[in-house]
Amino acid sequence: MGDNVLAMLNSDPMRLYRAKRDEAHRSVASKYTILGFISSGTYGRVYKAASRTGDDLNRLYAIKKFKPDKEGDVLTYTGISQSAIREIALNREILHVNVVALKEVILEDKSIYMVFEYAEHDFLQLIHHYSQTLRTSIPVGVLKSTTYQLLSGLLYLHASHILHRDLKPANILINSAGTVKIGDLGLARLARAPLAPLYAGDKVVVTIWYRAPELLLGARHYTRAVDCWAVGCVLAELAALRPIFKGEEARPDAAARKGAVPFQREQMLRVLEVLGNPREEEWPGLSQMPEYAALRRLESHQPALDSWCAQRGLAGSAALLLHGLFTWDPARRLDSRKALEHRWFTEEPKPQLSVFANVPASQLPPARRVSQEDAPGLVNPPMAPVPATQSTAGSAFGVLTGGHAVHSRKKARLN
Repeated sequence: MGDNVLAMLNSDPMRLYRAKRDEAHRSVASKYTILGFISSGTYGRVYKAASRTGDDLNRLYAIKKFKPDKEGDVLTYTGISQSAIREIALNREILHVNVVALKEVILEDKSIYMVFEYAEHDFLQLIHHYSQTLRTSIPVGVLKSTTYQLLSGLLYLHASHILHRDLKPANILINSAGTVKIGDLGLARLARAPLAPLYAGDKVVVTIWYRAPELLLGARHYTRAVDCWAVGCVLAELAALRPIFKGEEARPDAAARKGAVPFQREQMLRVLEVLGNPREEEWPGLSQMPEYAALRRLESHQPALDSWCAQRGLAGSAALLLHGLFTWDPARRLDSRKALEHRWFTEEPKPQLSVFANVPASQLPPARRVSQEDAPGLVNPPMAPVPATQSTAGSAFGVLTGGHAVHSRKKARLN
């Protein structure tokens, strides 16, 4: 320990403690400039922000502010919802290049804020850019790189015994360097047992268009295979620029038993139209599924995935990969490791570290838009300007206000 530090401790032994305490109680507004509102969802709102201090001055972040569940989410004595606690606990234990990194957690006035690394794009924006602006299909190189990096992040999560349970284009991000980042672990769960009973007590998992058939048929025990089915849906959507299984979600009947989940007839029909009707010999145990009787009442369809792929330029090994991800039987479905080893990724063009590696500058998707309409009303004190290459939001405005802050620390768990 240096002489200056020893002298300081001798003259004021509480100085270091107070400095550490004060750092831990700094507000969101003192650490970040809120540049705009990005989006809102079931669990809260997301804002774009720039760091005001330290070595990462002006670096961009996404700040997720939680709100209590209006449907009765249990609050702890701190005012933090259980769903927020679960998401925080999972994010603090993971660290992978293809999963969005959590920087810190801040608690102010019984509101919780999660500060994540910022990503300029997401898969939904990418699909919209190619379908509406460029009006052309996504190049095979981009398709392959995005899918490979998505599977890499998913393999890490699965190796860490984490099921994401809500993979969809809006939750899969791309940063300015062209790196794919799996985001939003709000519905994720730990699942160490191969058939953990994850359904009981949970809200319906996986957005309807990306929901695996075992979930549509009422399975109460399910595995990592639900995420791999969702990857197949995302790959197909990137190729077609529209969802492959776009069904209408059936809402619960008011007269139905509380907690009962209706059979998703329209969604199941969309799957059957492409994959044909499943048979017991290719899916052992199918006849024991809770909604098997409802499945049998649906009209019969022949498999059409090969023709669907051919019409969208996914012939050969790309079509085989989709077949593997869309295998009816979850036990036989391609897992994330086997999907990564698929020969499609060994063929030219091979996956790149940047998904935009060979994309002309004129065809790059625009930066994510942010809005001032839903940003908080108080304005931050002046700060150093954010470089134009980092921010598209213009002048700084709005703050997330409150009182005390609690830092979190990331821990890497590499399996």
